[in-house]
Amino acid sequence: MQVRRRSSGSQWPEPFATLTAGSSKQPEERQMSFRRLDASDSRGRHTPDATGAALPGESPAGSRIHNSLPLRRASLMQEPVLVLNATYEPINVTAVRRAMVLMLKGVAQAEELHASEVHSAAHAHKVPSVIRLLAYRHIPQQSRALSRKNILLRDRNTCQFCGKVFPSSELTLDHVVPRSRGGRSSWENLVACCYRCNNDKGDRTPEEAGLKLARKPRPFTLHTSRQLMRLIGHRDERWRKYLFY
Repeated sequence: MQVRRRSSGSQWPEPFATLTAGSSKQPEERQMSFRRLDASDSRGRHTPDATGAALPGESPAGSRIHNSLPLRRASLMQEPVLVLNATYEPINVTAVRRAMVLMLKGVAQAEELHASEVHSAAHAHKVPSVIRLLAYRHIPQQSRALSRKNILLRDRNTCQFCGKVFPSSELTLDHVVPRSRGGRSSWENLVACCYRCNNDKGDRTPEEAGLKLARKPRPFTLHTSRQLMRLIGHRDERWRKYLFY
């Protein structure tokens, strides 16, 4: 890079010459100014200097406001929303993002609202807590597919032998009647199980392994769905008049 000489005799490139030419700062102060401009971590992100001064976009404590806002917005869009049928019957739980799409399409309307808002380029929209479908939808008796996710939902991420709650990654599915003995992969024969109990049970029935089921497995029905809705919405008072009756 060629250095442009200025009348002041400075040999700094022009962007830096404006910082040094005519500056009344002492050499140590000028050096500290450049350290502040160049302060960055291993990923090239600017960091506060040793004096603790906040950089643009940071609070005095050094927390990055402009980075935390998108995170809060993303988590808000994943908050649960109760879905009611046209008859005010609770039928599902969805995310804020999906609920707002249904509202914008004219398929549903908000019955209860959060205090929070989401903003588009031209409008601000209240975040729904409960929405109602405008047209009645027939809900089959068993509308959920047989899957690992739905089995864990039905059993509330609880091992059906030891009764402990685990993250989904630490649970597996167990056939109450082993497949080697004709056990089927069905709602009535599959339960959530931790790896330890699964190993202890092995290729045996619970009675043979000395284990006892917490509850008899059954299909994922509308009653089961409402139980899960109550668990998800127990902290939101706006849900109660639709679920607790």
